[in-house]
Amino acid sequence: MFTSITTWLRLPFAFLAIFTGAKAFCDNPVLGSRRLNRAGLHVWRLKAAHSLANWRRARLSHLLPTDLRRQFERDGFIEIRDFLSPEDFQRFREEIVDAELETRAHQQGDTITRRIAVTPKIRRKLPGLDRLLRDRTWQGVMAYVASTRNKPLYYIQTILGGSAQGPPDPQLEIHSDTFQPSLKAWLFLTDVPDDGRPLTYVPGSHKLSPRRIAWERRKSLDVLKSGDRLSQRGSLRVSPPELEAIGLPAPKRFCVPANTLVAIDTCGFHARGESDRPTLRVELWAYCRRTPFLPWTGASPLSSPLVADRRGAWLAKATDLLDRLGLKKQHWRLAGIRRPIDL
Repeated sequence: MFTSITTWLRLPFAFLAIFTGAKAFCDNPVLGSRRLNRAGLHVWRLKAAHSLANWRRARLSHLLPTDLRRQFERDGFIEIRDFLSPEDFQRFREEIVDAELETRAHQQGDTITRRIAVTPKIRRKLPGLDRLLRDRTWQGVMAYVASTRNKPLYYIQTILGGSAQGPPDPQLEIHSDTFQPSLKAWLFLTDVPDDGRPLTYVPGSHKLSPRRIAWERRKSLDVLKSGDRLSQRGSLRVSPPELEAIGLPAPKRFCVPANTLVAIDTCGFHARGESDRPTLRVELWAYCRRTPFLPWTGASPLSSPLVADRRGAWLAKATDLLDRLGLKKQHWRLAGIRRPIDL
């Protein structure tokens, strides 16, 4: 009886989540409702989010050169090699990889990811990083792909693939992060060879073709019965035969030299490539996922100068507190003072 009453009390909030970026089928009885999704709820959210993102990108198109805009519209990603001049990149890389900074770490499967949130203090300590984040081309790529002027969260990130005991890394499975267009970006500070667990992305998978919409509808109906846990949480996994049935090509592997910027729309299908050896990758990583059902491109108060670069650190500390209270698990544990290049 108590569970039933709690469910009914939560129902209005579950309904309001329709109009937010909430994506988990398993945590929300409305979003996960087979009856509502059969009637078209998931497909409506999908189409509405994409239509509004396209509207916002059209308003931001002046921020990108035509060739980059066409590349993104075709493929769902932007790739720029030699983003910085060789001299600037050398100084930038040395400044970052050898800096000793407070680090957090998270293990998924056999892979450990370490992150350093970019804060005002770190931007003062690393002037090359500060200059990069003020660069107009950089800001234009971030805004256009994210479909908003909201500032991304930035982290200095180290990925140690195959370095721990555990099952296979779940990021090796081809997946879409969420139903809504959003941004992840990497400026690689180390070379990424073919056996270095490169980022992979299915070109064109950010588009809502009729076959992609039909696949999304089937997933929304069956995911709670037959889907894996990550799919049930809204990060839908897709198999190679399903990609072929949707009419999509094989994933592109970003085996790229250092000083390459890659920005992707994470509603497209992507994954981390496999490798038969332990690997290390260092990068500047950006993330931005805005509320999808707003038509305007303007930045929110969270992107104000006093707040934007403090969000990552505040988020970690807030989750620490919730973890101590037993309300939310903190997966990103303090890992001491480390250099990004350390194993």
